[in-house]
Amino acid sequence: MRSLVALAMPGGPAFVAALVRAWEAGDAVAPIDGRLPRPALDAVLGALAPGELIDAGGDRHALAGGRPVGDGDALVVATSGTTGQPRGVVLHHDAVAASARATSDRLEVDPARDRWLACLPLAHVGGLAVVTRAVLTGTPLVVHPRYDPDQVSAAASGGDPVTLVSLVARSLGTGAGPAGSGRASGAISRVDPSLFRLVLLGGSAPPPGLAPNVISTYGMTETGSGVIYDGIPLEGVEVELGPLGEIRLRGPMLARFYRDGSPACDPDGWLATGDVGAFDHGRWQVVGRLSEMIVTGGENVWPAPVEATILDHPGVAEVAVAGREDQEWGQRVVAFVVRTAEAPPTLDELRGMVKGRLGAWSAPRELIFVDALPRTAIGKVRRRALLEA
Repeated sequence: MRSLVALAMPGGPAFVAALVRAWEAGDAVAPIDGRLPRPALDAVLGALAPGELIDAGGDRHALAGGRPVGDGDALVVATSGTTGQPRGVVLHHDAVAASARATSDRLEVDPARDRWLACLPLAHVGGLAVVTRAVLTGTPLVVHPRYDPDQVSAAASGGDPVTLVSLVARSLGTGAGPAGSGRASGAISRVDPSLFRLVLLGGSAPPPGLAPNVISTYGMTETGSGVIYDGIPLEGVEVELGPLGEIRLRGPMLARFYRDGSPACDPDGWLATGDVGAFDHGRWQVVGRLSEMIVTGGENVWPAPVEATILDHPGVAEVAVAGREDQEWGQRVVAFVVRTAEAPPTLDELRGMVKGRLGAWSAPRELIFVDALPRTAIGKVRRRALLEA
């Protein structure tokens, strides 16, 4: 009987060795975020139902209530999706291999000259996929236990430098520039992309002014990592728009079901992403999450363009826009702003900026200053947490 092995281990050679051993034994692996508080950890383990856990010290623990995995299952990765509740995405070995091949082919990876760096959380598919594609293609690999900009930069500059890395948008700040620069005090330090041959960027909307060797990727846990690079699908990936402009994907690297047995795709193999997209000048673009669209006074407002406009104010370091229930408008646009050292913006100033660029209906009706934006481990803003605070 094949088992699901939970790896609650930091990134490093021991994690990679444990993953390979589990695969060689015919078991599947569930990466677990060791930073989770106990209630959240229990929720993830309950959703994934592993039979065994390997802790940070390498000790193995049998777990009650574990469920076996199917033939060929390789990974079970936790995702919260749009519900906020953990759910296990099951990825087959064939799907993981297809993702590794398609990515490596697009990037023209050569194991003789390239070297991957994995520095994102391995409990998320964006970080984990760096490890699996390196293992499956025989490409040299360096794994860091956490993101540290100085260590990332050093890995690209040492005697045996890494050439390929996957990062999140915040690690490059608001544009290409030297490491350590940023608009706000306490902002995440940036990494100079010129240190690498190629940089894959995921997690959230890319900042403007990307260096030419930075590739914006689109994907999710159910797609086993990014499947659209700079607006162009990887080989074997099909894209179409469903009702309301929702992006639908089909391809050999997609998950087919969740750990609870429910299907991830429809009977024809199409995955409904929950994202709204558009096809423009030969490239696919993501407009926003269906669940994040704000309907105010009968008008549809997407947070991303409003946020991009507000960021032009010198007093704004970071911003997130969300919709709050409103008796008059249905929802009102709310801007949550992290200030810079400059004079903070007023609501009237921000409304004027947004009106002039996007229209009056998109302008925020409420301004809230916050010390920091709540984010996931891969940099996505947790808008629900802002509204619930």
